Amino acid sequence: MVLRIVGVSEATYYYRKKHFKQERVYNGGRPIPGFSLDHKQHPVSDEQIKEWLMELISGEEATYGYRKLTLCLKRQYGLIVNKKKVYRLCQELGILQPQRRKRIQYPRKLANNREIRASNQLWEMDVKYGYIAAQQRFLFLLSLIDVYDRSIIDYHMGLSCEGKHAAQTCRGHYGNDNSLGKISCQWFVPITARNSSAMLLRKRAWSIV
Repeated sequence: MVLRIVGVSEATYYYRKKHFKQERVYNGGRPIPGFSLDHKQHPVSDEQIKEWLMELISGEEATYGYRKLTLCLKRQYGLIVNKKKVYRLCQELGILQPQRRKRIQYPRKLANNREIRASNQLWEMDVKYGYIAAQQRFLFLLSLIDVYDRSIIDYHMGLSCEGKHAAQTCRGHYGNDNSLGKISCQWFVPITARNSSAMLLRKRAWSIV
């Protein structure tokens, strides 16, 4: 009856009702309560939680992100709080850790489909680490391995292990052996520390007292 009075067809009315919806107005969500409850259902103010967060990051939890800080609040203070609120409080305090950068996944170019018939056709590098308890620091061992017989051609041992040490190890052996000829990048396949981390965990780290 109303549509007839205003002169609008029924099909036009329902078409516009279906396809032309009003934009939802965001009102900012529910108001912030300003407190959280513990296991005894006692309210704990946000200011108290901020003090606990500052105490945590001043100790061993200095490198923790908001997720681990949430677990610390639950375990140490018995709070019933989620990670979103802890994120907001950390943001207000300015103690958020920088976001980790996404690492580029490089393809693993191992010699699974290559036939090695003699020595010095393909080398690999393996990185292991050990802990020196007396000095409370790590010791690294980088080995240059011949894939043919799995023999160690040369190695680097030191308190640090970087790309320059790998290059020095390879160049040092190349300079001592004149029969190798030119090293081809296609046949030289280094294994980085990231790719060999699973193997390190299986072999376990050794320690020096």
